[in-house]
Amino acid sequence: MSSRIEQLIDEIEEYIESCKYQPLSTTKIIVNKDEIDELLKELRMKTPEEIKRYQKIISNKEAILNDAREKAQSLINEATEHTTELINEHEIMQQAYAQANEVVQLATRQGQDIVDRATMEANEIRESVMQYADGMMANLENMIEHAIEIANAHYGNLVNDLTALNDVVSGNRAEFQAQNATVEETGGAGAQAYGEDLNVL
Repeated sequence: MSSRIEQLIDEIEEYIESCKYQPLSTTKIIVNKDEIDELLKELRMKTPEEIKRYQKIISNKEAILNDAREKAQSLINEATEHTTELINEHEIMQQAYAQANEVVQLATRQGQDIVDRATMEANEIRESVMQYADGMMANLENMIEHAIEIANAHYGNLVNDLTALNDVVSGNRAEFQAQNATVEETGGAGAQAYGEDLNVL
């Protein structure tokens, strides 16, 4: 399902295609300022909402990792309880140690596997969202630049509006990529630290 921003881009492109050419020209068109202003106004309003939606999807990475950590900790807690029960049985002390070590090692491996899988899935989600958001904003930039070129000769106000919007989109895109880089760095460090904690057991 396409986003409202994509729909607006399509509508602007269709509107530009439907405009009549100026007399004796095959490149310059006649634009209704009110109609194009209305489309651009809605585009400005929708862009921050789309960016927030993509950031929310990326933030789900932390929820996935937290769930994986909880499952791993639950496995380790069960292993620890089982170990305590075995040790309390004096007549099977040696067997208890052996079984307890096996259970702890198994739980540790399973916990690490869960974290590794969750990290991989979260990274795939992040990369997919980043590619989609970057592609969408790149298309938006290209469309705006194209509109600026068409209207530059006779529509000073429209050009100023499009240029300002392009600056906002470029700034949002740079901020979005910077935030994503920070999430990626902190997420990777958390998974590595968690793996080291498990190895201590």
